[in-house]
Amino acid sequence: MTDPGFEAELAEHDRDHRHHDVSGGWLRAATFGAMDGLVTTIALIAGVGGGGADRQLIVLTGLAGVVAGAFSMALGEFASVGTQNDAVDREVAVERRELTRHPRAEQAELEATYREIGLSPRTAEAVAREVHADPELALRAHINRELGVTLGEEPSPWTAALSSFLAFAVGGMIPLASFLLGSSSLWLGLAIGGVGLLVAGALTSKFTSRTWWGAALRQLLFGAIAAGATYVVGMLIGVGAA
Repeated sequence: MTDPGFEAELAEHDRDHRHHDVSGGWLRAATFGAMDGLVTTIALIAGVGGGGADRQLIVLTGLAGVVAGAFSMALGEFASVGTQNDAVDREVAVERRELTRHPRAEQAELEATYREIGLSPRTAEAVAREVHADPELALRAHINRELGVTLGEEPSPWTAALSSFLAFAVGGMIPLASFLLGSSSLWLGLAIGGVGLLVAGALTSKFTSRTWWGAALRQLLFGAIAAGATYVVGMLIGVGAA
């Protein structure tokens, strides 16, 4: 006999229960890349603009910074995620060896972790015993409980690298847009970059518990600090100082 109320609840649950990527994959890399692209380029054009550079030099500096930064971000993400995955693989090998050498001790260890999350001793023992009846399931359970990693769902270094590369490039081009269109106004370029920071910050609030305006203002503040620092440096040194 079906329960219409339960079926309606299940349908609503299937519609509403969605999680965003929090595993360190494309979302983190893209968000970090976009923010870094915006802040880095804003700071670069503020620095050379504060030093008296003309439009051509600002564009050259900005584009060079975008290209260099995008590749740097991509390589850094690839190395970081790849190293993290290699470290997980090493720990998996260690855990697999321990499960073979000390199966009863490992089962007791898993049982203890289940008790720690609130299962009764009897239930924890039954679950651990059933899990250990399958060596691969036991390995996955131990890795998940001890490392917080789900085997088979590790982030891809290629995805992280490509996401950060594209996001940095897009973010970095925003403050340069007015210069590329022929404007020579430093303040217009910085203002456009500031709007980009506000929008990017507001978008990140969709994936967090922050308010959109709080996230937007936080990113704008970070960009303003970086731009202010490089602008002062540019003023003190100047493009013709050498």
